[in-house]
Amino acid sequence: MQKTYQKSVDVEVPVPTAYAQWTQFESFPEFMEGVDEVRRTGDRLTHWRTSIGGVTREFDAEIAEQRPDERIAWHAIDGVRQAGVVTFQRLDETRTRVHLQLELETEGPAETLAAASGIIGARIHGDLKRFKEFIETHGPATGERRSRIDPPTQSAPPVL
Repeated sequence: MQKTYQKSVDVEVPVPTAYAQWTQFESFPEFMEGVDEVRRTGDRLTHWRTSIGGVTREFDAEIAEQRPDERIAWHAIDGVRQAGVVTFQRLDETRTRVHLQLELETEGPAETLAAASGIIGARIHGDLKRFKEFIETHGPATGERRSRIDPPTQSAPPVL
C-alpha cells in the first residue's frame, strides 16, 4: 500500500538553524520514533535502521537534491520504497515552517495496518513536534551540511 503523508511544524528558530539541524541525519533517532540509527555512508548516501510495527528494516537512501536553507529531497535506493522532501519556509526573522512530505510503500501486514490505522501519520506528526522541542531547546545545530546537491541528470526515481 502506497501512501503520501504531509505534515508541517513551525519552529522558533531562523531558517539556517532549522536547516542545519535537519542535515545532521545522525541525530534523527533523538527525535524520530522508530528511527534506530542513521549514518552517512557517502556524500549523497545514508544508511537507515528503522522499526515500524515491530518490523525492523535497514535501507540506504540517496539525497537527490539539497538546496541550503530551502529543501532536502531523498529516495530509498534499496530495501524499502520511500521518497521524501523537507522544505524550510521563513516566517520571520526567528521562525521557520518545516514541511515534510513523505511517500511510503508499506510491506507486510504490520506496516499495512500501521498505515491504515493512522499510526504512521501520527508518528510523523510526533516526530515533527519532537524536532520542534529538540531544535528550540538544544540551541544551535551541532554541525551542518551547506553543500548543494543538484538532482541527477540521468533517469532516477521521482523527487517529490
